[in-house]
Amino acid sequence: MQKTLTSTGLLTLALLAAWLLPCRPAAGQEKPAELTLTDRVAQHGVTWTFSERAKVGRFVTGDPYVVGPVTIVAIAPKPENERNGSVLNIPMASGKSGFDSRSPGGRYDPKLSVKPPIAMKPGDILLSSISVEKVRELPAPLRPADKAMSPVRSVSALTCVAEAPPADAFRPSYADYKEPKTYLARNLRRNLLPSLPRAGIPFEIETGIKFTLDEWAKRFERPWLDVCFFGFDAAIEYQPHYGREVGRAVGIASLLLCLDFTPEEKEKLLLGFVQYGIDLWGILRAGYPGWPAHGGHGTGRKWPIVFAGLLLGDEEMQTPKKRFPNVKFGEDMQTMYAKGWTGAKAVYAGHVGAQGSKSDKGWGAYEHTPPAEWVSNLGEAYRRTCTSLAWVGQALAARILHAEKAWDHDAFFDYVDRWMTEDDTEHIKIIKQAKGWDYSMSWARQRQAWDPFVEAMWAKYRQRLPPSR
Repeated sequence: MQKTLTSTGLLTLALLAAWLLPCRPAAGQEKPAELTLTDRVAQHGVTWTFSERAKVGRFVTGDPYVVGPVTIVAIAPKPENERNGSVLNIPMASGKSGFDSRSPGGRYDPKLSVKPPIAMKPGDILLSSISVEKVRELPAPLRPADKAMSPVRSVSALTCVAEAPPADAFRPSYADYKEPKTYLARNLRRNLLPSLPRAGIPFEIETGIKFTLDEWAKRFERPWLDVCFFGFDAAIEYQPHYGREVGRAVGIASLLLCLDFTPEEKEKLLLGFVQYGIDLWGILRAGYPGWPAHGGHGTGRKWPIVFAGLLLGDEEMQTPKKRFPNVKFGEDMQTMYAKGWTGAKAVYAGHVGAQGSKSDKGWGAYEHTPPAEWVSNLGEAYRRTCTSLAWVGQALAARILHAEKAWDHDAFFDYVDRWMTEDDTEHIKIIKQAKGWDYSMSWARQRQAWDPFVEAMWAKYRQRLPPSR
């Protein structure tokens, strides 16, 4: 005799179906774009003025677009004295910056900077900056004890389109002026994000850095500049100028998105973080070689790409090494499998990665040899202070989302596990005896992440990963 489902059974099936299917778009996401006919548009302190009124709209992240062609006749703050610079269709290959002549390392190139009148056609993307009054006047994001070296305070993007995109469209990557791709927020697979309990997790550390969704949404609501290496033109009001802090930031943001906040509470941070991944992916698609190992500088750019690809269901984006086999990411270049002197199988590959192993400066792989044979303390010093501690959050977030296969470099995950579990008490004694280098200070030891929030998340969830969705 066929059994009849009870109301409880029907409810269970309904909940199961809702869990298995992608989330429906949030209210209003499928509405037509709202356009305004105006002669100017502003975003985060930058105002662009047109020669005549044009249709203006906003992407789902709040970034503006203008239906073109259009001519920009004024920008405020005014670009002058090689400050408050704007760059149209930022190049990928120069390694230079066109925003402020005070960019260190000789990175400023005035030929990249444009001033009104600026003719924009559909597909063009204009990045306009606000300069700091004085270099090093602002604390470095996530490292407030340091002063930021970049002269760029903030950056805003204006995109020229042929027609209004859907209301829930992300802004194209600021590198996507040749082959722009449209990504829609309605396609985000929000159901992939777990709701891990927050109980027992610290959300503020002694330096005053707060781990709230609103705080981190603000960090990712404006474009991050990532094509001038060493962060010499980072938008320093909100963007870290050093890769170690980029790695910390992307780990923290993605871990916050895995906690038991409501979908509505997560939405703004989710949109901003996915937009960052879209920007980075567009940079690679435009021909940028990646963010190679050089101490801590190359950290943090791979995970936002993989994360955005997973949430958008874009297989190419979530597996960047398949599309670009030669792409360079600091975390991958600095981790490898080898028989380490401590007995470990996953080891640190040096300041610039294994390809520098023949350098007489000792910048390459070294952990496969005993400390007595090390020619420099550069690798070990950076391993303990500028790389490993910043990798823990993103490695844990990737494991929580079961993204190891998409990441496609197992040595990274095994190395982070080693860093967080290996007792280095005897190892630091051997290093000091062999070379005289002392790593006994608490801040130089293994088994820790830079941020207590990340440490607590690791302790609570590394061995309690949620099921794959």
